[in-house]
Amino acid sequence: MVRPAKKGLPMAEPNVLLVRIDNRLIHGQVATQWNAVLGAGLIIVANDEVAANAMRQNLMKMAAPRGIRTRFLSVANAADAILDSSERKGIFVVVETPADALALVQAGAPVTRVNVGNMHMTGNKRQVTPSVAVDERDVAAFRALRDAGVELEIRRVPTASAEDVEKLFA
Repeated sequence: MVRPAKKGLPMAEPNVLLVRIDNRLIHGQVATQWNAVLGAGLIIVANDEVAANAMRQNLMKMAAPRGIRTRFLSVANAADAILDSSERKGIFVVVETPADALALVQAGAPVTRVNVGNMHMTGNKRQVTPSVAVDERDVAAFRALRDAGVELEIRRVPTASAEDVEKLFA
């Protein structure tokens, strides 16, 4: 999909390198390992709570890689920002939950791949890998993402092998 620019000129398709689900959002692993492999020019944290919390933003800014632009946006605003972007080096999007990733897709953001990195064990979730726990809402969002043609992978760090995504649905 090529979106027209505001002055009627064609705009390049946004270059979303990866969407990562990680309930820690930006932290050392995201900043050093994932972005080093991806080479993104922009990291977008798409999270409604963080978008309204300057203290959490400031903490994540300290962990963000130097020289890489970082934006903290609500999920809806992140989808719009992605669609309006012409970031040539690429965009790395970090969300907290599968529902956030699904909301980006439903808003029209060009998401083709979602990395499931870290989802803590809480409440009535069940552990499916050492770093991923899911509940029924998570499973429903993963199913919807898969049905939308989004490739899912479970991988904690880029140097690890991907795990079987069927673990998310069992």
